[in-house]
This record gives sequence, C-alpha cells and structure tokens, in this order.
Amino acid sequence: MNIEKSILDKVNEWLTPVFDQETQEKIKEIMTSSPKDLEESFYKNLEFGTGGMRGIMGVGTNRINKYTLGKNTQGLSDYMIKSFPGEQLKVAIAYDCRHNSNTLAKVVADVFSANGVHVYLFSDMRTTPELSFAVKHLNCHAGIVLTASHNPPEYNGYKVYWQDGGQLVPPQDGEIIQLIEALKYDEIKFEANENLIEYIDTEVDAAFEKSTVENCSFNTPTLAKENLKIVYTSLHGTSIKSIPSVLAKAGYTDVNIVAEQAEPNGNFPTVKSPNPEEPEALTMALALAEKTNADIVIGTDPDSDRLGVAVRNTEGKMVLLNGNQTMVIMTAFLLEQWKRAGKITGTEFIGSTIVSTPMMQELASAYGIECKVGLTGFKWIAKMIKDFPSQKFIGGGEESFGFMVGDAVRDKDAVGATLLVCEIAAQAKASGSTLYQELLNLYVDHGFYKEYLISLTKKGIDGLAAINQMMIDLRENPVSEIDGQRVVCIEDYDNSTSRNMFSNEIEKLNIPQSNVLIYYLEDGSKICARPSGTEPKIKFYFSVNTTLDSLENAKSVEAELDEKIKNIIAGMNLI
Repeated sequence: MNIEKSILDKVNEWLTPVFDQETQEKIKEIMTSSPKDLEESFYKNLEFGTGGMRGIMGVGTNRINKYTLGKNTQGLSDYMIKSFPGEQLKVAIAYDCRHNSNTLAKVVADVFSANGVHVYLFSDMRTTPELSFAVKHLNCHAGIVLTASHNPPEYNGYKVYWQDGGQLVPPQDGEIIQLIEALKYDEIKFEANENLIEYIDTEVDAAFEKSTVENCSFNTPTLAKENLKIVYTSLHGTSIKSIPSVLAKAGYTDVNIVAEQAEPNGNFPTVKSPNPEEPEALTMALALAEKTNADIVIGTDPDSDRLGVAVRNTEGKMVLLNGNQTMVIMTAFLLEQWKRAGKITGTEFIGSTIVSTPMMQELASAYGIECKVGLTGFKWIAKMIKDFPSQKFIGGGEESFGFMVGDAVRDKDAVGATLLVCEIAAQAKASGSTLYQELLNLYVDHGFYKEYLISLTKKGIDGLAAINQMMIDLRENPVSEIDGQRVVCIEDYDNSTSRNMFSNEIEKLNIPQSNVLIYYLEDGSKICARPSGTEPKIKFYFSVNTTLDSLENAKSVEAELDEKIKNIIAGMNLI
C-alpha cells in the first residue's frame, strides 16, 4: 500500500524519543500488520466538532490518546494564562464510564497542574451536567469532561467548557485550536504538580442535586409522586451516580432500576449502542415496564446528557417518544408553570436548533415570548444565555434527546430533564391524564408536527469524501420539487444565505457558518441535511405538519404524516 509522504512524516515524528516506548512499539506493529489502519490513524488531526473532540482510542494524530489530549490541554493552558493574566487559574475535570477515561482524565489534570493551573478532579466518574454545574459552582475558568457520549466502546472524547459552564464557542474555540495546532509535542508539560490537584466528590454532588431538585420541581403533590411508577436505566453509564438520588430527594419512591444495566461498564455489554435515541437500547427497560406496569420509562446515555422516554399511548401500549416530542412536552409544561406563577413578562425566551421541530416557535408565540434558534449543539443554546443577559432563559432542547431546564447547568442535562419529565407525568396521572395525552393536547392546540431522522454512516477517508459529495450535489443541483410539493426556500448555512426559489431573492442568515442545508416545501415541510460534527455520518432531518381537530383523529392524522415523510424520503432517493 502506498502511503502519502505527509502521513509518513507524521508517523516518523511519533517514532522519536518525544513519545514513550509503548506508543512507538504500537506504531511499529501497525506499520507491519495494517498499513490501512496506520493511514487512518495519521491522515488528519482530530478536530473539535459540535460536541468537542471525539475519536477512536489508539496511537496517532487522528486518535484519542495521552499525546493528542495532552496537546489540547497544553494549548488550553497557554490560552488561559494569556486570557486571565495574574489570576490563579482553576479548572474542573470529570470523566465517564468509558475505557481509559479515568487515566486520560489524570493525564489532563497532570498537564494543567504542570502549567500552574489548580485542578478540581472528580474522584470517580460523574455526569456531564454535574461537570457543567461544577465549573460555575467552583468559580473555575474552564472545565473538561472525558466522554464520547453515546459513541461505540472504542471511542472516547474531550469536551471543553468555559467560565459560564457552557461548551467552547467562537471566538475562543478558534483561538484555542490555533494555539493547539501551532504546538509541538515536545512542548507538552506532562510532569504533574500534585499539590495543585484537588480531588472532589460529595460536596459538589450535594450542591448539584440540591440545585436540580429546586430547579426541576413544580409543586407536585407528594401522593402524585408516590403514585408514579418509573422504570429507569443508566445503560451502563454514569447517571446511576445522580439520577436515583435526585429522584429520591424529590420524593419519587417507586423507581425500578434495570439491574442488568445499572453497573457502569465501558463495553456496554447488554446493548448494541448505549444511545437512548436507538429503540433497541431501551428493550430491557421496556420489558421491566411491562412486568411492573410502569407509567414511564427513562434511559440515559453514558455521560447522562441525553435521555430517552417511553410512555403509554391511548391504548395502554408503551411507545418511545422522539427527542422533538419530549422537548415539546417539557417546554410547554415549563411555559405553563411560568405563566401560572405570573413570571412571563415578554422578555423571556426558549432555545432550540435549526434542525429541531418548528413547533417550538409555535409554543413561544402562544405564550408571547421568543424562541431563539441556533446551530446544532447545546453550546449554542448556552451561548444564547450568555449573549442576552437581560432576557431570562426558561428552557430549551434539540431533537437529539437533549434538554436544559433553566440556566444552572449550561449543557443538555438528562439528570434535570429526568426529574422534570417525572413531574409532568406525575401531575398528568393525578389529573386522570397521561404524558402521551398531554402531547396530543398540544398537537390539537398548536398543530401536529411529526419529525423523522435518517443517519447514513460512512466511515474513514472514503466515507468522508462520499459525505462531502452528497452535500456538493444538494448545493449545486438543488431539487425544485419533492413529493409533489415545490421547494420554496433553501437555507445554506455554509454561506449564511436564504434563497427564495421563486423570486431568487437572497437574504443573509444571522447564524454562524456551518455545513448545513435546509429545504422548505410549500406545505410547510422541512428537510435538513447535515454532516455530523462528531461521528462519520450524514444526517437528514424531516419535519412535516398538519392540523389536528380532535384527539380521536390523532392516529389517522399521524399515519398521514408518516406517509408524507416516507414519500419525501423516496422522492430524494435516500433509501
């Protein structure tokens, strides 16, 4: 196999004494046994995406290892020293259940401490929302969590948080990346100053749980809480460290934990993927729900920022809600609570993303507030809170099973969202309704919106080229009609333009650039194409809607919308 010179130059650099003997031996082994793997490991540098940096663990510039993370951390340390001159710098570090997360977290702590930064390192795995909370709670300048979220077991990742508890956003992210890229590996300071590493645990746990209970409880009667039968699974992840305790402190007593999935395990042995977006991941939880006659099922991903919810439909059958549905239910509930409390003044806002359900805008309009829409990724919703201090953030979410209640945590928060959705379910049950019925009521009031997602996985160099080509084709050869509906508008976030397909008028989009395309059809349907920032995938998001005149017609109207989505997908030749 012929490997490009630029790749071989990188490989040879990693065979110098700057890198430890174990790393060098592994590289030599790959050189002889699998040149293709060698190419994949070195053909590029891992990049920051919508969720920080994620990648396969192993040796090389395109892998997660002590050197790529050490380089990140050195660059971040240099940036903090430059940004906060004369201050005692502080950083909080958490990690999840994945393989090597604890050792990689210690490497990161070592590099920070070697640069004079005081490190608060969690003594054991903790959830991502607790890390976001800890950054503000401990008055840190930055935070790190070692996680690859819901990616397969061979992955790990590195998410960076700033002073506000939100993930890095422009301009800091670009400035830090420049520093990182300019660094040489021999400039990384690996020698720890142990005096600057402080281990944290129970005090921060107690503060985080107290904050969660206060922010996500809404005067649900004690009896209603006790009557709600919950099934919960952590899918072998870290949420087991927080969610059972939070639910207990909030007064929920009937919580049935899926025992086979309660032990944290980076192999995720009982699921194909530890992602609550995947129906298969909740199979065991749904079985336990049938056994216990539960009202609600909740599952979280490895670092506990996403949650999946299943509830009983009008026929008593457990159905999985998608991320848009849970987001709409939770947002509508929060808005109603704020309204009843007399707290809506018109200066409040909710947050969502360009690929999520347009129903969020409908909810905002109904309550006389603003729905701010940003790019995919919760860092953009956290940025809204920072950028508009005169406005109060109520809550918000995105289609990928993430939600944030208020501003105590500045990232998607499955711990708080779990408590919130239990509050809604408990109150609904106490009034003779269900969570599902409450969703249908919202469709009657605001329109029936149905969303669907297709993810096409395309791995490696060839996969990246294929994804790029699909986006080029959609841009350069846009379709004018899909499923008998004319395309009325195309938004291209790569060049920040919105083009009216009838008049050819072009308007500027006031959202940062991103490789995203959105087609709008004349019947209100919406189709979005977006390469993932964290996985080798291209995602297509579909949203269709119509009116629902009564609850009785919900089933037939949903079938109509499902058929419409099916026809759009066929019309675009995606499957």
